[in-house]
Amino acid sequence: MIVKPVVGLGGVEERTIWDRWFAEFAFRPYMHVFPGIREPVPSATWSLDTLNDDPGYLKLDQFTAIVEQALATCTPGGDSVLVLDWQHRCFRVRPDRLAGGERPGWPLSPYPDGDYYVFLAEDFSFGSFGHPWEHTICLFGAGLLAEADHAVQRSIRLGMGVGR
Repeated sequence: MIVKPVVGLGGVEERTIWDRWFAEFAFRPYMHVFPGIREPVPSATWSLDTLNDDPGYLKLDQFTAIVEQALATCTPGGDSVLVLDWQHRCFRVRPDRLAGGERPGWPLSPYPDGDYYVFLAEDFSFGSFGHPWEHTICLFGAGLLAEADHAVQRSIRLGMGVGR
C-alpha cells in the first residue's frame, strides 16, 4: 500500500505491469489496428468524436470527472490504481488521497490525448483503455460499468454498446 497520492513507477516494476497488460489484454499499439486490446467481458466502448465539438471543453471535463470518480468509487480506501501512459512515465495512484486543498489531482486524464492511457485496478479487474487513433475509450469490469456507464453515455452522447 502506498501512502503518497501519486508515485511514479519505473524499472522492473513498470515493465512487469506492461508485460502483464500485453499478455492479458493482447495490447496492440498500432495506429491502424482496432480495437487496440482484446476487450474483456463485461466492457463498453464509446467513440469520443463528439468531444471534438466542445467549445470550452465542458463535455470533456464532465467525461473526465465521471471516469475519475467511477475509478475512485470502485477502488477501496487505501488501495491504488495503476495509471499507464504508453512510452511515458507511469504511476500508482491512491484515489482516496487525490484533489482538494494542497493535494495533487490525477497525473493523466482518461481521455487519450495523443497516447494510449490505461487506468487499472492493481488486480486488473477493472479499468479504462483510451485509444488515441481509434478515438475511443473502453471501460471494463462490472463495478466500473455499473458506476459509470449511464453517465458516460450521457456526457458524450454516443454509445457504441457493450463489448464489440
